[in-house]
Amino acid sequence: MKLDKIDMKILAALQEDGRMTKLRLAEAVNLSPTACWERLSRLEKGGVIAGYTARINTDRFMRLTTVLVEITLRSHQQSDFQRFEAAILKEPMVVACDATGGGIDYILKVVSVDIDAYQRLIDRLLKLDLGIERYFTYVVTKNVKNSDPARSLLSLELSD
Repeated sequence: MKLDKIDMKILAALQEDGRMTKLRLAEAVNLSPTACWERLSRLEKGGVIAGYTARINTDRFMRLTTVLVEITLRSHQQSDFQRFEAAILKEPMVVACDATGGGIDYILKVVSVDIDAYQRLIDRLLKLDLGIERYFTYVVTKNVKNSDPARSLLSLELSD
């Protein structure tokens, strides 16, 4: 789907406030409400807008532990990667998993109630015999920045 500057402005405005009214959105991007609605509908139907969600500040009501994990598999056959990835997709504490090139195979972002819960997850993954050769654990002590990657792309696109 080809997007123009106005589409990008619509997306940027919605990232700032996904609950804004359609009239306010039209004003923000300098379009008539009808034209804005048509573009918004096209973006939704085309799958560019995947949904509308709330960003929850969990620090307000509970403490969570975030852990980054480097994983290296013993074997690098396609079936090994598929088996590992299928298991990770089932784990709710794993909130992100990226396959990487270089010296490690995966980087996981795990969010748990505490370190013990994280360790139980690792023990469970090891018992599943997913071919994990080694893993390195990095406990996040402070989040400095956490933004949607699309936000940075939109800001680059709109600054031209």
